[in-house]
Amino acid sequence: MSSQKVISAITVANHNSRESCWIIVHGKYTRTMSNVYDVTEFLDDHPGGSKIILKYAGRDATEEYDPIHPPDAITTNLPKEKHLGPVEPETVEKVVKEVTQEEKQRLERFNRRPPLDECLSLHDFEAVAKAIMPIKAWAYYSSAADDEITHRENHLAYHRIWFRPRILRDMTKVDCSTTILGQKSSMPIYITATALGKLGHPEGELNLTRAAGKRGIIQMIPTLASRSFDEMVDAAIPGQTQFLQLYVNRDREITKRIVQHAEKRGIKGLFITVDAPQLGRREKDMRTKFEDEGTHLQKSRQDQLDRSQGAAKAITTFIDPGLSWKDLDWFKTITKMPIILKGVQTWEDAVLAAEAGVQGIVLSNHGGRQLEFARSAIEVLVEVIAALKERNLFPNPNFAIFVDGGVRRATDVLKAIALGATAVGIGRPFLYAYSAYGEEGVEKAFQILFEEFEMNLRLLGANSIKDVVPSMVDARSISLHTSIVPEDRTSRGNYEGLSGPQFPTAKDPASKL
Repeated sequence: MSSQKVISAITVANHNSRESCWIIVHGKYTRTMSNVYDVTEFLDDHPGGSKIILKYAGRDATEEYDPIHPPDAITTNLPKEKHLGPVEPETVEKVVKEVTQEEKQRLERFNRRPPLDECLSLHDFEAVAKAIMPIKAWAYYSSAADDEITHRENHLAYHRIWFRPRILRDMTKVDCSTTILGQKSSMPIYITATALGKLGHPEGELNLTRAAGKRGIIQMIPTLASRSFDEMVDAAIPGQTQFLQLYVNRDREITKRIVQHAEKRGIKGLFITVDAPQLGRREKDMRTKFEDEGTHLQKSRQDQLDRSQGAAKAITTFIDPGLSWKDLDWFKTITKMPIILKGVQTWEDAVLAAEAGVQGIVLSNHGGRQLEFARSAIEVLVEVIAALKERNLFPNPNFAIFVDGGVRRATDVLKAIALGATAVGIGRPFLYAYSAYGEEGVEKAFQILFEEFEMNLRLLGANSIKDVVPSMVDARSISLHTSIVPEDRTSRGNYEGLSGPQFPTAKDPASKL
């Protein structure tokens, strides 16, 4: 790149159309010189569609690019000849955005956020994050499908399971550690994959990598992370275990390259997401896009900016809706990593997975972000264990069963373990922890969970995770969706209800009011 001619931003500005589209990326966040890229031929191949690129045609796109892309995304996907060279820094227009009153208030709340020590549960991180995160970031992280009933049910379902603790056992020592796919873990949890980490914090998923390494927790690296895969692997300490979550690309050669590169880098498990042939409607995320009117360039074309999709839709168009059971044999030919199917939601598919010879399943409804009224993972777990036992497929040391969605307490995890789960994935709470407090927030979240585990193991009468057995829980009400339990005021307080279309203000020239 150093031998390439330095390009004036004025020249870049002339390439602002679909026929010739150049953009400037990076520099601001990577502390390197900004570079110019010719993305004309890439427009229709961009996973998020051409419209968002055209919005920044002829301009610096870093602000939009950085939060939702790994830093190497553009250099990986564009041929070398499309890397045109560095831009003259002094020619780049410095756009000073007016700070809105709403943003000023948010920044003030951020500066006044409670001390970290005041966070006593995972719920607390969510409450703080809700108050201080940018609107679009909060909308993406917190959004779920349709009326968000499934999202709330994921948590509430745990309230229908009650403990049967044992007494007069020597509880001097308790051990929270376990093994997950043969890998040591300090607790029976792992960080499940979540996308777009830099929306909440500039360091994004690296907050999770570093904190997990310190506390002996396994991190599942997301396909749609906003830090690169290699950045997260490089940030891990020696011996730290990481898994990979995979959205299967329509182009199987791309998928093969990703999987085999992950195996070479030491990844210990491949979690293939199987519940997303199409993205669910996430209206909080979608509604944040209504502010964005696009550019005059786009308005003059047939492909006007679609303002209804949200961040989620923009990053998932590459996912193959044709993924099927027959593809599992192909995956077995390209990797020796354990293969786990993430997103199983019925006992029938759990049985098929066990018979197909994969190494495990994750019972999950995608955090309530896909099919509305899909049952919670903890409810599905009960019928899955029963069906597998009937067919002599459980217990099976070579077939792990995980659950995720709605977990906020160690007691939630212990209920799942008692009912037959190997371990439990936790996602959003760790996003909220680092969005509010950075890496220290994640470490604090781990500490809270560890202390909850130790306390609750003693109160249950279980010296270790393997001593948490089915007789310690009463799950007879798990399928009674109308059962009445005491109100969960903490979770309800954090939940932000959906809003409807907004009327324009009287000052808006477009207003008819």
